[in-house]
Amino acid sequence: MNSAAKVYHFVIATKLLLTFLALKFNPSDILLNFYRFYLHFENYHILSSPHTLHNVIFANLLSFPFVLLQLFCTFAIDMMTASEIIEFMESQQDDAQRQILMRFFKTGPGEYGEGDQFLGLKVPQTREVVGAVPKDFPLSEIPALLMSRWHEVRLCGLLILVAKFERLATKRLANDEAAIRSRDEILTMYLQYAEQANNWDLVDLSVHKILGHWLLLPSNLGDRDYKIKVLDELAQSPCLWKQRMSIVCSWKTSQQGDPSWCLRYAEIHLHHPHDLMHKAVGWMLREMGKRVGMDLLRDFLHQHAHEMPRTALRYAIEKMPEPERQYWMQI
Repeated sequence: MNSAAKVYHFVIATKLLLTFLALKFNPSDILLNFYRFYLHFENYHILSSPHTLHNVIFANLLSFPFVLLQLFCTFAIDMMTASEIIEFMESQQDDAQRQILMRFFKTGPGEYGEGDQFLGLKVPQTREVVGAVPKDFPLSEIPALLMSRWHEVRLCGLLILVAKFERLATKRLANDEAAIRSRDEILTMYLQYAEQANNWDLVDLSVHKILGHWLLLPSNLGDRDYKIKVLDELAQSPCLWKQRMSIVCSWKTSQQGDPSWCLRYAEIHLHHPHDLMHKAVGWMLREMGKRVGMDLLRDFLHQHAHEMPRTALRYAIEKMPEPERQYWMQI
């Protein structure tokens, strides 16, 4: 092995070690980084010139500061309280990005996101904060995040709830009594603060992973009839975001092969006046058709295509062949 190759392997191995520390030895992430290391090793063997190899070494050396920054940030914000999370996120405020997000999420007077306030953080930045939160972060701290005036802080609180719920919803824990109680507690908190998920991204990034998954799992709160009652209350609420929850939660049930929730709430919201609900209904019908069966989607369209808002219909048939899309749009 020549000297350049030795330097290359040293750089990659050191990056790998630092990444392990930054990821706090999460098994799935370690396996992913072993695979990346393997790809680096393979890349070395197919390199044909020393000049190219030196360029690869230089590129990896340049990435060191970013790995070290990840390591520092991970340990610097670990073991946080809600107030510390908020303080950290406020310190990352980006005014230019804030203006972009306020326009994108329609926060002006009379728009659906009127009055919402942004720090200017992108979703991956918020996910990094969530990833640094310890698994035993107290549930009692989360309301302070959900009640924040900042959109990104509320998203952080919702994603922490998602992470907690998903850890309790594995096959091994599906019927575990302690896990059932904890899932019900998370679900109850999610519903209690549902109006704080007051934009489409806050709903869409959380509801199917909490409410939708809960529909498929044992619960001490009640049986299927109780679960229908919960969704009916959301669907009948005057709050647009609760209404959206009642249909978008069916994304998870459709993924698991149960079309009944999607079909029920797509029909309930068929004549909803808001464009955001038209998109949600069409999107969920499309996902139901893709995951469960296109014939079920076609059956729904045969019954309702003539009365569906055109936006909902376009979303529902988006993955169909062009001739079939034209057929449905002409009904």
